[in-house]
Amino acid sequence: MNKHHPFHPIIYVRGFAATQGEIEDTVADPYMGFNIGSTKARTAWTGDVRRFFFESPLVRLMSDHQYEDVFVDGEDLLTIERPDRPIQYRSVIIYRYYDEASKDFGKGDTPPIEHFAKGLGALILRLREKMCAESQNGVTPEDFRVHLVAHSMGGLVVRAFLQNKKLGEQAARDAVDKVFTYATPHNGIDMRLVRNVPGWLSFGDINNFNRDRMASYLAVPKGDDVSLVKNFPADRIFNLVGTNANDYRVLGGMSAWAAGEASDGLVRIENATTHGVDSAGNEVGSPRAFVHRSHSGHYGIVNSEEGYQNLTRFLFGALRIDGVLDIDDISLPVEVEKELSKGKEIKASYQFEVAVSIRGCQWQMTRREVRENSAMFRKYDELFPKGPKGVRRPDRDKSPHLFSVFLDPKKSVAKGGSVSFAFDLKVLVPDYEVDGVLFLKRHYEGGFILRQLLIVEAFPDEAALGGWRIKYGSQEQNPGRPEQDAVTRKLDSGQGIAFDLPVEQKTRPGLKGKLRLEARPWS
Repeated sequence: MNKHHPFHPIIYVRGFAATQGEIEDTVADPYMGFNIGSTKARTAWTGDVRRFFFESPLVRLMSDHQYEDVFVDGEDLLTIERPDRPIQYRSVIIYRYYDEASKDFGKGDTPPIEHFAKGLGALILRLREKMCAESQNGVTPEDFRVHLVAHSMGGLVVRAFLQNKKLGEQAARDAVDKVFTYATPHNGIDMRLVRNVPGWLSFGDINNFNRDRMASYLAVPKGDDVSLVKNFPADRIFNLVGTNANDYRVLGGMSAWAAGEASDGLVRIENATTHGVDSAGNEVGSPRAFVHRSHSGHYGIVNSEEGYQNLTRFLFGALRIDGVLDIDDISLPVEVEKELSKGKEIKASYQFEVAVSIRGCQWQMTRREVRENSAMFRKYDELFPKGPKGVRRPDRDKSPHLFSVFLDPKKSVAKGGSVSFAFDLKVLVPDYEVDGVLFLKRHYEGGFILRQLLIVEAFPDEAALGGWRIKYGSQEQNPGRPEQDAVTRKLDSGQGIAFDLPVEQKTRPGLKGKLRLEARPWS
């Protein structure tokens, strides 16, 4: 078995269960929630509901990618010695870490999260032993790899195992290929009335989300950034972020109220992502997507088509494309420019919206919008800081990173195997302040200084730079069919290619810059 083959075993790590009753309900489910689907789907921001059958991530992995579970005739194949019942390499395994906390299966006491992290490492090694013993799998211990998929606190269990070298053997960590997290509070949980869940709040071990407590089991110094990933590549962790607080009905909606609108009802958007540092000391953000789903429930993030499509393309796709907006200049409205010429102080901030769609599909891979509290935000002074003698120049480190999208040629709807996506980019008109007072002359709420719907298509081509020939176009000029050839160049890292798409809105206020797209092989 080639270790670069994408279809490795998947271990699912479920989220938090606060009470003993929730724990008992959890252990009574063989799949611990990974089998829960939904028939309801939102169709618009108005809240209209339509019928949409999403069978569950588990069923879809089985039907679409031929995965199997490890339960046969009521037995867990991982816990028995039966040579006549081999475990297939392409299997889904549920990490049943709450069994020990059950009064039926264990002692009824919940072990600390460090114990769960150690157990995950032991499960990986046990899985490797069983799978490598099966000749039909054709995998050696050196080539064995595993994908970890986690919801909510499950992502913290995974990170504790990966980051804290005291929690398990290195051989188990070395076997982890990719990590996908749904709605994980990577930077803790903040509530409207209480910033940072108190460390003394031990009810249901909810203090696992206190940052000092997190620093302890994530093996980072107290007070450091707990969302920083160490001992594992940050770019191989995908963060799926929920942006719909309204549909999270836990505690009669009190949780959603406490977490605030910019959340999934429990985890704030700003706390749901990770980042790391590469070998050169540069900060690396983990790939992420934003979907209008709640933390759990009928409209939850795990039992959603958007979640499943991001999951499978991240695990099994072949191409990663990142989009970054490099801004060279932003012009002011004529009236505001006149006030600036009079020596008055001008303040402005900009919000960037983006939505990415895949060809032939009725859902979006990621969507960031103001009305969903997920738009990107930059102050003018951040984009153009003052340098020597007061001269302002663009700060490329503050260029908005618009998206990371993973594409799978095996799912292509084109005969040639090309993959294509479209992204709708908007830069909204800001609220200008002149000497600290809002300047509303000729202001239209919801207006934008730039809007473009662009289409990118990548064709497999061994003769092309990086193995991909790329075309692009504007929806306005060539609806659904990009016609222009992208001029590509090698990335500085040597892995992948980059190309620029010019963007300009000449009216005032306007914007001039380029969309920088970076395409990398993904395995």
